[in-house]
Amino acid sequence: MNEQQKFDAMLAALPKEPVPTLLLHSCCAPCSSYVIEYLSEFFSITVFYYNPNIYPETEYKLRVEEQTRLLQELPAKHPVSFLEGDYLPNEFFELVKGHEQDPEGGERCEMCYRRRLTETAFLAKDKNFDFFTTTLSISPLKDADVLNKIGKELENTLGVKYLSANFKKKDGYKRSIELSKEYDLYRQNYCGCIFSKRTDAEQKDKKVSL
Repeated sequence: MNEQQKFDAMLAALPKEPVPTLLLHSCCAPCSSYVIEYLSEFFSITVFYYNPNIYPETEYKLRVEEQTRLLQELPAKHPVSFLEGDYLPNEFFELVKGHEQDPEGGERCEMCYRRRLTETAFLAKDKNFDFFTTTLSISPLKDADVLNKIGKELENTLGVKYLSANFKKKDGYKRSIELSKEYDLYRQNYCGCIFSKRTDAEQKDKKVSL
């Protein structure tokens, strides 16, 4: 069995009653769309929107609005609720101080993943969720192995189960694009932080100059 087959078999083996609970960290509505569609067959989900990295605040608020709108419109077999974390961008800047020039996908990004997953794990433990995970692995720009390594470390430390997954599998990213079109979701053109926004702008400038 490959990893995806093992994952699907694990989901199929979950109890039907009571429905397991899942705290799902979400980075944005488009990335969460397929993940919710997929996992709501097996879990009662609480979407945890915790992203202090997002810049500027207007972008953060727009993404929150799109996330809550999607949850109101997207059908789900089991209940899906929403919980917004604290938006404290200064904590993010303090976290990555000295890593401002790191390339996208480098050490700065891993620090950001770890911060968001740690907050999710502590909340999952505090609120007695059966599992926690993140939508981040659906992005072609995010390394699922890195995310799952962090998640498993937190599981071992805190004793709350991490749902190890790569949501790019089974054409997950493609399906998220389809759902984004279906629900007319705002799809951002950068990951979220000021550094990814800068990288996106630099890449656009290079294309213009060619």
